Amino acid sequence: MASNSAATAAKVSKALGWGALKELCKVPLSLSPGSLKNGPSSSYARLRLFGKQENNVRVTLFRDNHAWCPYCEKIWFFLEEKRIPYKIEKVTMFCYGEKEKWYKRKVPSGMLPAIEIDGKVVTESDDILVVLENEFGPLYKGMHDPDVKSLRQLERYLFRAWCNWLCYPASNQHDEVRNQAQFVQVAEVVDKTLSKSKCNYFLDEFSVVDCIFTPYVERMNASLYYYKGFKLRDKERFPHIFNWFNGLEERETYRGMQSDFHTHAHDLPPQMGGCYTNGSLKAEQAKKHVDEGPWATLADSLCPDVGDGEQSKSFALSRVLLHRESICSANPLGEGFDEPLRCALTYMMTGKIVLPPNARNGKDVSSGLRYLRDRINVPRDMPIWSARHFRNALEVTAKGIGPISQGSHIPLKHRRDQNPVSFFEAKPKKGLFRGLF
Repeated sequence: MASNSAATAAKVSKALGWGALKELCKVPLSLSPGSLKNGPSSSYARLRLFGKQENNVRVTLFRDNHAWCPYCEKIWFFLEEKRIPYKIEKVTMFCYGEKEKWYKRKVPSGMLPAIEIDGKVVTESDDILVVLENEFGPLYKGMHDPDVKSLRQLERYLFRAWCNWLCYPASNQHDEVRNQAQFVQVAEVVDKTLSKSKCNYFLDEFSVVDCIFTPYVERMNASLYYYKGFKLRDKERFPHIFNWFNGLEERETYRGMQSDFHTHAHDLPPQMGGCYTNGSLKAEQAKKHVDEGPWATLADSLCPDVGDGEQSKSFALSRVLLHRESICSANPLGEGFDEPLRCALTYMMTGKIVLPPNARNGKDVSSGLRYLRDRINVPRDMPIWSARHFRNALEVTAKGIGPISQGSHIPLKHRRDQNPVSFFEAKPKKGLFRGLF
């Protein structure tokens, strides 16, 4: 990461004020409506037009508030690639909070994703893809094509092998080794399958197959590193899977929805019913790497187009400037988090370390900084490189204060610590969930 280390950065006595920080921000605080409607894919958009008129919109996508649901991502990806005009309605996933009553009236099961097309509600992600293909045409090849059906089955095999290894505690080392071997066996088939294509994707053009594989393979890449110390995005072991990830990151559509290791590693357990480490040294090292950095060396993004330039820092700063009151109100330090937050932002934007007194509201300031560090959600709050810079600034500031105190425990059974209701209340003027915990 292109930042000075805590050991070499100059120390200053006072954190920059909000006005001075705003002057350092080189990007607009709010994304323009035109960009959200017609520009690159974004988790913040509520309407996507792709240059068409709003009266052309026939589709409404109901997806989760946090831009995390893998099944929602599959449909989101397809809509973006096909450039189908659509509206977005955001719904709370159960692990984050209570499902909205208006949505339960529309979809009694509460299932996500759903679409409404010409007044008809459709659920189940594969059924949604078929309906969209029937109305707007396939993405290279359709869901009923024999090649697509075969690859869809391969994705299910890979998913099951991943779940068997990650989501069930092995009773002994033999079972752990067996489960890993079964996953590797299927991953090798996936890698060999990709080798037959004329490009970096599963078929000879980017297709619905890539939309289907992307959400869970992205999560496999993150979770197996964090819990098992295993690298799926490995150029030597799985060269074609490695190239497939790189091919995804060349697509502007994907970069707007791409998440990171930290978000996935901590959001998966409530959804999967648990994720289990193998207790290996590699897993312990990987866990520390994801949780405490250095985040710049994580293999959750290699694409230079999303690199670590000053604009990435400014985008992170812009999100904080826009929602700083909500950020402080959600933090255990409350209003006392204002100065520590400005200290971290001062370091991020100037490289100068400012250390606040290690006490606010009777609580350890480093724990408040790490509380926020652990609750930055990608892409809900900001893109990967922006999150890396911001996490690094929070961690450098926390380490410099004194005692090593981590933030409060990240729940494993749910993520109600990120319930969006408090943010609706904290930002009443627009009534929209914005994130940044």
